[in-house]
Amino acid sequence: MIAKLKGSYGSGIEPLTYLGQNYMVVDRSLIPEILQVLRNQEQFDYCVDITAVHYPKREKQFDVLWILYSFPRNQRIRVKTQIAEGETLPSSVPIWATTNWLEREVFDMFGISFDGHPDMKRILLPDGWKGHPLRKDYGILQQDNEWVQINLGIESGQ
Repeated sequence: MIAKLKGSYGSGIEPLTYLGQNYMVVDRSLIPEILQVLRNQEQFDYCVDITAVHYPKREKQFDVLWILYSFPRNQRIRVKTQIAEGETLPSSVPIWATTNWLEREVFDMFGISFDGHPDMKRILLPDGWKGHPLRKDYGILQQDNEWVQINLGIESGQ
């Protein structure tokens, strides 16, 4: 499967394995097409999760990962791409409806937006929350203290 994709997309896909787990690093511009191909042609019919990792010292600060599963093949694969601060990715909600809340969580925790998402807003934190807590440069104690004082009128227990 990976060889076939590599033949079709060339240097836009780098197939890798880590501890027996298959994944591919995909050029950001190819993400919507690759995800569609994986679902339609390769039977990856379930998106288990979408997450991100923040590397603040890199030019492209974020890795975004889709963890996909194929029930017919009993196989899992991860698709990873890198994006810079302020860049967006196309929503995968048209491919897997279940990614709606997963993309909202990535937005809430990392500040990464997905173009074409039907309701791109916070899902875990209150609407007025400042910043994105899973970024490595985020000051959680300062934000928690400020939010608790403003919204609850008490001192934080942190």
